[in-house]
Amino acid sequence: MQNRENESVKSKIRLLPNGPGIYQFFDISGTIIYVGKAKNLRKRVSSYFLAKADNNMKLKVMVKKIADIRHIITQSESDALLLENNMIKKHQPRYNVLLKDDKTYPWICVTDEHFPRIFLTRKKSKSTSKYFGPYTSVATVKMLLDLIKHIYPLRDCRLNLSPESIAHNRHSVCLEYHIGNCKGPCTGRQPEDEYMESIAQAINIIKGNTGEVIKALTLKMNKAAKDWNFEEAQSVKEKLQQLENYQSRSVIINPTINDIDVFSLICDKNVAYSNFMRVVNGSVVQVHTLELKLGIEEEREALLSMVIAEMTQRLEFLSYELIVPFKPDIMLNNKIYTVPSKGDKLALLRLSEKNVKAYRMEKLKHLEKVDPEKHINRILNVIKSDLCLPKLPRRIECFDNSNIQGSNPVAACVVFINAKPAKKEYRHFNVKTVEGPDDFASMQEIVYRRYLRVLNEKTPLPQLIVIDGGKGQLSAAVRSLKRLKLFGKIPVLGLAKRLEEIYFPDDNIPLHLNKNSETLKVLMQIRDEAHRFGITFHRDKRSSAFITSELEGIKGIGKATAKKLMTKFKTVSAIKKASMEELSAVTGKHLADLVYRHFNIKTEV
Repeated sequence: MQNRENESVKSKIRLLPNGPGIYQFFDISGTIIYVGKAKNLRKRVSSYFLAKADNNMKLKVMVKKIADIRHIITQSESDALLLENNMIKKHQPRYNVLLKDDKTYPWICVTDEHFPRIFLTRKKSKSTSKYFGPYTSVATVKMLLDLIKHIYPLRDCRLNLSPESIAHNRHSVCLEYHIGNCKGPCTGRQPEDEYMESIAQAINIIKGNTGEVIKALTLKMNKAAKDWNFEEAQSVKEKLQQLENYQSRSVIINPTINDIDVFSLICDKNVAYSNFMRVVNGSVVQVHTLELKLGIEEEREALLSMVIAEMTQRLEFLSYELIVPFKPDIMLNNKIYTVPSKGDKLALLRLSEKNVKAYRMEKLKHLEKVDPEKHINRILNVIKSDLCLPKLPRRIECFDNSNIQGSNPVAACVVFINAKPAKKEYRHFNVKTVEGPDDFASMQEIVYRRYLRVLNEKTPLPQLIVIDGGKGQLSAAVRSLKRLKLFGKIPVLGLAKRLEEIYFPDDNIPLHLNKNSETLKVLMQIRDEAHRFGITFHRDKRSSAFITSELEGIKGIGKATAKKLMTKFKTVSAIKKASMEELSAVTGKHLADLVYRHFNIKTEV
């Protein structure tokens, strides 16, 4: 049955055209499992059935489920991009990148009626009203509407203000008129052309075209002053100052930069985030961040194309120039794509990237608070995937040696449980069998002693062992694990300091993870913690050795006596201050006399 289905699919591929369009994959039950776009339908669909599929397990699984293929031809690549976006939102295929919008965003609505109203809404209907947005922040929308209300007294009632109703005096002015928030268009006190002029200027403010509004208000103020109408001139001046204050706060870049849209994108293992900014006259007038659940189409160029298509449909238009971190795989017609390398446009891209990183951090912190178990499992799954581990690394143990010119060699083992330090599990080791500064031999001894004791006491084994060092230290640890017959049962790796290279046994080519990788951050954290813990122990041991040697320098005082004194008095300073009676109680009168005379009686010249 499977063979007949594969032959049917392959015959349909041979009949696909070589032009642009979208394709749909169906499973045996007739459910759409994937929708894609293509510059060349035949080449693109054929690629899924080539060896390339073996490189991606999720892709390989999907290809096995394909029972039927359908396609739609489009006029251009950009048409295919927009159609693909619509089909994905409609069918929500299992293997596609999906938008993760769990809330509705606010819009500013300007109604299509006599004496239009302007208000905030979360529902964008298919009426002829004008919508501006979406906005990420409700506070931003409210601030904008308050500014418009102060400058232009517009109505907020829902009365039907048709010419007939006004002519027949069907309405009367309300409180808003009496307190100066409305000029009473419902009773004919404000002409419709004057009201529509205010609406036009309000739309300019929403769009960020504050320069046009400032120019119009300045002319109005000057005319009122010229006509000796100083009260009105003062009122317009106050409105002008409000608008100028708003403009000074919102301009973040060169005011000559006009009508530009900015996109940025960052990708994690299973999710991506994209930020959109609209810039008008140097002011950011609109900001929106999208979250995408990744499917099999994880190339960043394809993700950026999807985001651009989505914002095109949400906003109904995009600016002529788009600033992007890299070129998308399919570009919309009549658009210029700029990848900036310096100047104000690069500053805008950096600002967008800063916004999307902040959004990502907020989402992760929120997840950590509301569902810490899910947050921990997410991190552990990322580590498991990045390092190709057989199990979730709930317990990770890391080893580090510490010695200075071979003196007082020690080692440390630190333990992370669920990617967090478990300090009660930390252990110090004195190196016993190694003479001189031999890091490899020291590592071999410590790893052997650690896991010999773990096996004897039947305490938990880790799911990952990390060795601080490169191939040499790793090989030494592996020898001990083989001796204990643990090699192959517990994954082990070495983390070299210089380039943060990750070495695996029997593999000469190190793994390099992205510097922002959560896996690398956890490995570096546990390595640094092992180094800190080991250095602290080594420092304490050297200090103790120095103090003991100082006491042993007293003629007639040996190691045993020095140890008794340190156990009782803790510090050399306390021994110096001790009385003859206190010293005698520890060492006896004769030895106490030697110590007391050494610290308290000056040698005669």
